[in-house]
Amino acid sequence: MNKTSIFTRITLSSFLGCAFALTLLPNEAAAQAMSPMRGQVQSFTDSFALKVYPSNPYNHRIRVEVKVYDQHFNPVPARVTPAEFTLGGRNSRPVTVMVPFDGSNQRKVRVCTESVPFPGIGGKTTTTIKAQICGKFLGERLN
Repeated sequence: MNKTSIFTRITLSSFLGCAFALTLLPNEAAAQAMSPMRGQVQSFTDSFALKVYPSNPYNHRIRVEVKVYDQHFNPVPARVTPAEFTLGGRNSRPVTVMVPFDGSNQRKVRVCTESVPFPGIGGKTTTTIKAQICGKFLGERLN
């Protein structure tokens, strides 16, 4: 056997080994997502609007809440429509977020998608893990 043949066999066996290992990973390792994750919005009014798209990478449905925080993760009194909903497996949906400037000309916020565990039998949750993914947005008031 020459060196090229040995190298080809090692490369092929490494590739097949990695491919096999990937099939052993659980499907639940997929990450919850939201797009866009960053944005800059300009507005002439006392508030600015964002449209985000939370998505569910799993095959089963999840319950989702969309919340708005300032840059230090303090809650912001924004209007989110819809704020809570059930999202089917492998789906996404648009969510509109209206954020007030509160008298300033600029506001940095984090819009977060949180998946909430479903209640199990007897009202107890089967898991206490609450996944959260946040995007950063900057609103600028023009006037």
